[in-house]
Amino acid sequence: MSIDPAIADDIAPRPRLRIPMHLGVIMDGNGRWAEARGKRRTEGHIEGVKALRNLVELCITYGVPHLTVFSFSSENWTRPKDEISFIFNLLRRFVASDLQNLIRNNVRVRIIGSRTGLEPSLVRLIDDVEAKTEANTGLVLIVAFNYGGKAEIAEATRRIAAEVAAGRLAPEAITEDTIAAALYTAGLPDPDLIIRTSGEQRISNFLLWQAAYAEFVFVDENWPDFGEASFIRVLETFSRRDRRFGGIEAERS
Repeated sequence: MSIDPAIADDIAPRPRLRIPMHLGVIMDGNGRWAEARGKRRTEGHIEGVKALRNLVELCITYGVPHLTVFSFSSENWTRPKDEISFIFNLLRRFVASDLQNLIRNNVRVRIIGSRTGLEPSLVRLIDDVEAKTEANTGLVLIVAFNYGGKAEIAEATRRIAAEVAAGRLAPEAITEDTIAAALYTAGLPDPDLIIRTSGEQRISNFLLWQAAYAEFVFVDENWPDFGEASFIRVLETFSRRDRRFGGIEAERS
């Protein structure tokens, strides 16, 4: 007896969920979500923040220890000024409305990316949220804001070059660990899984060094539509992957 392909996925045995140690998310499609509904792009960003709140709760519930979200790319400065201003104000509003809830849920917040070009008040806000959640021991929420992977590697290289020029580091002593320790993500595990929403299938300068052995899952939903069903489906896909890290034997969980 043949099985209708339309229902095959529904009756196939589901794998035991493998929970990534570090999940990265490229939250794409806010503007497209809004335009498809005849709304302003800014309304899509508002819905995107709601989806981020939901994702943080899902990571806490399912036990994901580290979550990095791509909030604002260093390439996003080419967008209209009013949209950039709105996104920056969304970060302020997110911190103002969610900080106490993050603290209650034992979430530690780290914001990675360049501080160059940011308003002093925004830099103070970033410093404040990091300081107030620094002692928390639960989910580590890393927000990539004004972030670009190439710029991060270039900045790390400059730091290492300065150490060499000062005579504190021999060139032959430079290793992959040296570079990793100079990145914004120093001390964090590399991402196991990176999700991109909206159907696009590219990395867009996100965690270039750290994603060397990450699994990628691309989903069609625009970011505001990404909910628990999508989250579980992605984890099931991740759980089916054989992770060999360049070797022959797959990772066993």
